Amino acid sequence: MLEKARRKGDDTREQILSVAEAAVLAKGFAGTSIDEIIAAVGITKSGFFYHFKDKTELAKGMMLRYLEHDRQVLDDIFRRGDELHGDALHGFLVGLKLFAEMFEKLPEAHPGCLAASFAYQDQLFSRDIRALNAEGILAWRQRFRERFDLIAKTYPPRQDVDFDALADMAATLVEGGLVVGRMLNDPHILPRQIMLYRDYVQTIFLGRN
Repeated sequence: MLEKARRKGDDTREQILSVAEAAVLAKGFAGTSIDEIIAAVGITKSGFFYHFKDKTELAKGMMLRYLEHDRQVLDDIFRRGDELHGDALHGFLVGLKLFAEMFEKLPEAHPGCLAASFAYQDQLFSRDIRALNAEGILAWRQRFRERFDLIAKTYPPRQDVDFDALADMAATLVEGGLVVGRMLNDPHILPRQIMLYRDYVQTIFLGRN
């Protein structure tokens, strides 16, 4: 019975976070109310406050959930790339192609990025939530920078390049691609940007064909 109650509580918390994220991506954090989340999930106010004491705690929960999902997606994609090609460079290139295909398969433009939405309204959030958001971007930098360092051991770059900047390019093109794709209602923009990034990385380490 206790295990069943725990699972039900976890399911309700996940529902709250999922509904809140969709609302925030649609109209921003300031425009999202606790009352509308409660109505959408179908719980009482006491049910909501059992999981989150206030809107700030909800925001922190949303960010932690987003960062964990982000990590899992990237871990899975680039692990699959390495499984398909054991070489550090070519496994990474396969991973980027899989990443592009993931977005290409979406039926419509991606709804957006929670990290970007929080960044645009950062004055609404506490210091620790802003720090969590920054940690997410720094995690991208570290992930890609470590891969480039590994690749360079076998494939010295054919041109001078700042690996931190090259790593940051991954995050900036994804964020920018999401924004432009949504503005133009074109789900193909981001996948094309990722494939161009893939071509650029290949050129840096292999040169032009």
